[in-house]
Amino acid sequence: MKRNLSVLALLLILALLAGCAAGGSGGEHTGTPESDTIAAAARTSGAATGAPESGTTAQATWTTGAPTETRSTTAPFTKAPWTSAATSRAAQTTTPSDEKNPVVYFTSDISPKGLMAVYEALGAAPKGNIAIKVSTGEPPNSNYLRAELIGDFARFLDGTFVESNTAYGGSRSSDAAHLQVAKDHGFADMTPKGFDLLDAGKNSLALPVVGGEILKENFVGANFANYDYYVVLSHFKGHAMGGYGGAIKNISIGLASKQGKCWIHTGGKSKLIMLGLNQDKFLKSMAEAGKSVVDSLDGKILFINVMNRLSVDCDCVGNPAKPDMHDIGILASFDPVAVDKACVDLVRADPNGAPLMKRIDSRNGTLAYIHGAKIGLGSLDYRLVNIDD
Repeated sequence: MKRNLSVLALLLILALLAGCAAGGSGGEHTGTPESDTIAAAARTSGAATGAPESGTTAQATWTTGAPTETRSTTAPFTKAPWTSAATSRAAQTTTPSDEKNPVVYFTSDISPKGLMAVYEALGAAPKGNIAIKVSTGEPPNSNYLRAELIGDFARFLDGTFVESNTAYGGSRSSDAAHLQVAKDHGFADMTPKGFDLLDAGKNSLALPVVGGEILKENFVGANFANYDYYVVLSHFKGHAMGGYGGAIKNISIGLASKQGKCWIHTGGKSKLIMLGLNQDKFLKSMAEAGKSVVDSLDGKILFINVMNRLSVDCDCVGNPAKPDMHDIGILASFDPVAVDKACVDLVRADPNGAPLMKRIDSRNGTLAYIHGAKIGLGSLDYRLVNIDD
C-alpha cells in the first residue's frame, strides 16, 4: 500500500512538472528558461554532468508536496482597482500599531506617476553611482518591467541598470547574448548610463555571509562593487522553483554571478554545476545570499516590488502562463522581507489569488522570507501604508 501511494505521489509530481514545461493550461510556454531546467531536473535523481555554460540542467529535490496546478488563462493584463478594504485584509497579519515595524508603502496606481509616488514616500536619498537591479527578461515574451512604466523613474535616478548572467542556458547565459537582450528590451538605452552586466568576463566578487546556516560566502558579479547605492526594482510573480520571485530573489540569484548562482543552488557545494539540493536548503541559501548583499551595502539599498502581470511563471520564462488575476499595485520598503511578505499577503487576500498561492505554497516559497527574518535580513511584521488613501 505504501509503495502504491509513493508511486501515485511521483506520478502527480511528474504531471505538475509536465504542466510547467508546457507553460500552463494555455500551452504557450515554448522557451528554454529556468522553469524548463527545474522541471527536467526533478525528473532525474542524479547530478548534472555538464557545466552551466552549456545549459546544465539543475537537480532539485522538493521537500514539500507539489499538487497539480490548474489555472485559467483568461484574466486580462489590465489594471483593476485595489481597494483599501483589500489592503486592510492583508494588513491583518501585521501589527500596524507598532511603530518599530518597517513600513511598506503601497499604491494601486501602476504607472510612472505611481512608481514615483511610492518611491518618494520612502524619503530615500540615494547618492553616488546608483545601480537599478532589474531582470532583463527572457525573450520573446516574458513579463519583465517595460520601459513605459520604469523609464521616467530610472532617468530621474540617473541610474545604471544591472543584471548578471543566467546559469541555465537560454538567451542570457553569455555576455554577448545577454547584452543583446538588454538592448532589445530597452535597458541599454533607457538611461544615459545604460546597462551593466555585473559578471561580464565570468568575474565574481565574494561577500561574507554572517549568521547563515547553509552558506559562509556568496558570489556576486565583480562589478557589484562599482555602485554606491542599489535600487532593487522587482517584478513580483510566481517561480518554478522558488515559488515566487520578488526582492529576496532579485538580490540573491539575481545579483549572483553565474558561479554564484550555482553556489546558491547547491548550498555552497559547487560553483561549476547545479547539483541536487534539498528545496528548503535552496530557499534558505537564497535568503542568506541576500543578507550578504544587504550587509555589504550597510543601508544603501531599497526595494520596490511591482505586482502586475501576475503569472505563476517567472520572467526567466520566455512564454509564461497568462495571469490568473488582475494587477494589484506597487510596494516599496527598505526591508526586503517585509516587502516580499506584504506581496504574498496581498495575493493570499485576493479572491483570484489561489493559483499563484498554490504555486508559492507547493514550493514552500515563504520559507525564503521566514528564514530571512530568522537570520536578520528583515522583519515579518510590517506596517502597510496605502498612499492612495
